Parts: sequence; structure tokens; C-alpha cells
Amino acid sequence: MSDIHIRKSGQAGRITFTRPKALNAMSYDMCMAIDAAMRDWAADDSVRLVVIDAEGDKAFCAGGDIAELYDTGTKGDYSYGRTFWRDEYRLNARIFEYRKPVISFMQGFTMGGGVGIGCHGTHRVVGESSQIAMPEVGIGLVPDVGGSLMLALAPDHLGEYLGMTAARMGADDAILAGFADYFIPQDQWPALIAALEETGSAKLVEDAARPAPEGQLRAVRKDTAAHFGKGSLENILAGLEAEVSEFTAAALKSLKRNSPLSMACTLEMLRRLRADGPAIRRALDLEYRYTFRAMEKSDFLEGIRAQIIDKDRNPQWQYAGQPVPAQAVDDMLAPLGADALTFEEEVQ
Repeated sequence: MSDIHIRKSGQAGRITFTRPKALNAMSYDMCMAIDAAMRDWAADDSVRLVVIDAEGDKAFCAGGDIAELYDTGTKGDYSYGRTFWRDEYRLNARIFEYRKPVISFMQGFTMGGGVGIGCHGTHRVVGESSQIAMPEVGIGLVPDVGGSLMLALAPDHLGEYLGMTAARMGADDAILAGFADYFIPQDQWPALIAALEETGSAKLVEDAARPAPEGQLRAVRKDTAAHFGKGSLENILAGLEAEVSEFTAAALKSLKRNSPLSMACTLEMLRRLRADGPAIRRALDLEYRYTFRAMEKSDFLEGIRAQIIDKDRNPQWQYAGQPVPAQAVDDMLAPLGADALTFEEEVQ
């Protein structure tokens, strides 16, 4: 497949995204190719670890390829999207629960579906150009691909802030928020990957790590703790509007740009994950409840239209300028019954 290069090299299983002109956006076929390789390597004793990287300077993987999702969804065919998300989420769980080291090198943009591939391994490497984000609320979705789990675990309500504003994280920010583990200067990556292939020792990553240049999130932790732990979207908006500061102005600008239903559901997902005990399968199950219904009942298709198809940047959101009814949130996150996301008994 020309969009992705999967092979064994030395003692490593190797996965490289190879469509840099498309910011390495991931198609369904690419997702399934990764899943097949991970299955094979789980039982292959010659593969001691897995290395995931990408060609190009701009992006590790900027997200899922959503053109087909929009095309099918606008025709009333919801099955393609539901299948895509189901199988993608199963792959996310496979990476998270893998019994061998999984090492990702995330330069440039790592967003949406890219987070699901790069941010669930054991050794998540970032560098000078890294920009990680969960921008789903801007297109009428919720942070998914297991991203809700990391948001729920982030300190000082950084999870609510990142999930609702779609703020981008540099290297230090991503490490602080739990989306990455190690900062390594990018000019050292090729030699490190070659050494990983030769030795099969993930400890080389830890040995190569350096302190990351300080990011932006550390300076706003008090602000996120004060404003984004207020429970409801309406309370958060009211609190931000009551205080005049550079932080509140920027946060309000972002919140007023994104889907109210998506943000309200994001808040509820994080609340439930913390209450029930955050776990990857629980997070993915909650996410799938939303995405299963997304084309039919949420702002997703309208968000794609406004941001990507027509590019008028003027989405007509449900509940714009009004409180999101609690029932609407409950309806989006209600159990799916027979359609619920399922996993293999033991993902390897």
C-alpha cells in the first residue's frame, strides 16, 4: 500500500505513514493494515518491539480521512462511518494493551486519529515541531480514539480545557497532559530508530530523552483548574465571562466557535470516566456511543461541511447560544444495546 509502509526490520516491526502531502491522514484501509500487522507481530518472537513513524516534516498523522465519512453520511448511509470508528477503536485498544513495547515518533501535527495510533503506546516520543491536539469539537464530534481517557487523567482540569477548546500541545504540554512520554531532539530520531531495529531494546528511548523546553500549559494550570472544573458548559462559560484576562478571552473565543452539543458531551464523558475509573475500553465504549449516532443526530456533518467542504467557517450548530439540554447529552451517550462496541476477549 503506497500510503503506509509496513515491514520487519531487524528486531522491530515497522509502521511508517507515507502520504505526507495529505498530512499522513489515515484511511480505513491504512487502519486495517496496521491492525493486521499488530496481530501478526504479537505472536512473532522475532519482533521485540514496534516502531511507528511518518514521512515528511509537517505531520505524524493529522487525523482520519473524513471525505468518505462525509460522502456516505450525507447520503444517509451511516454504516461506513460506524464500521470505520468501530474497527479504529478496536485498533486503539490493541495498541494500548499490546504486550510488547510500542514506540511512536510524532513530529508536526498529531491530531484525531493520529492520537489513537501514536499516543497509546509505551514510549511516546515528541520533538521540537510536535503539535498534538484533539480538535473534534470543532467538527461536531467528541474527543475519541481513546483520547477521552488521557483527557480524564490530565491534572488541573486540563482535560476539559484541551477537549473543549481544541488547544494544541507542544512537546512539554503533551508530556504534562499525558499524551507523550519523552522529548528527544528530532535530528536524533533516525539514528535512534536504527539502533532500536538493531537491538530490540526500548530502553534506548529512555536513555536518549532530554528535558523538553517549557510549554504553555504549565502557566495556565491555575486558570484551567479554576474555570474548567465547574461541571456544566453553562457554568464554565459564565465563569469565563465573569473574569477579564488574556486566558478567559482566548478560551471564550474557542468555546464559542465549537459545537455546544459536542462540548457538553465531552464534559459528561470525562465526568463518567473519572467516576467509574478511567480505563481504555470504557473510554472507547463511551466514545462509540457518540460516534455511532454522530451522523444522524449530532453536528458532525454540518461541522465537516463548514470546515472542510464549503469552508465558510460558519457552522449552524444545534443549541447555538442556548443551554444544551441534559436529555440531549444523555441521548448521545446512552448505551447502544446490541450495537455496543465489542472487543476480543483479550487484545494482544
